Amino acid sequence: MSDIAVAVETRFIQAESDPSANRYLFAYTITITNHSSSPSQLLNRYWLITNGDGKKEEVHGPGVVGEQPRLNPGEAFRYTSGAVLETAVGTMEGHYEFQGDDGDLFQVAIPPFSLAVPNVVH
Repeated sequence: MSDIAVAVETRFIQAESDPSANRYLFAYTITITNHSSSPSQLLNRYWLITNGDGKKEEVHGPGVVGEQPRLNPGEAFRYTSGAVLETAVGTMEGHYEFQGDDGDLFQVAIPPFSLAVPNVVH
């Protein structure tokens, strides 16, 4: 139904991480682009975060970084957020729930992406 694209960039935040305490902070920047011919509004998010030991955490709620952006055709919304893992590697995936101007709700998948401390082989 929709043509909404999701692009992800990640980075390890060494200054705020503490490997001796199993605390690894990662930032991720998401760009959501509306390639469709009609406006849509992001209402909710769902994340499945899996650390290197297989421990899973689910996060869901309204909007992203406190916003529920409305994207007109051709518009993009970019934001940066973070995740804390207990391991040096992990993955995130999920979906956004959007509502079109016609009132229909639809999901946009966020494909799995890796969070990893540079030069760490797991």
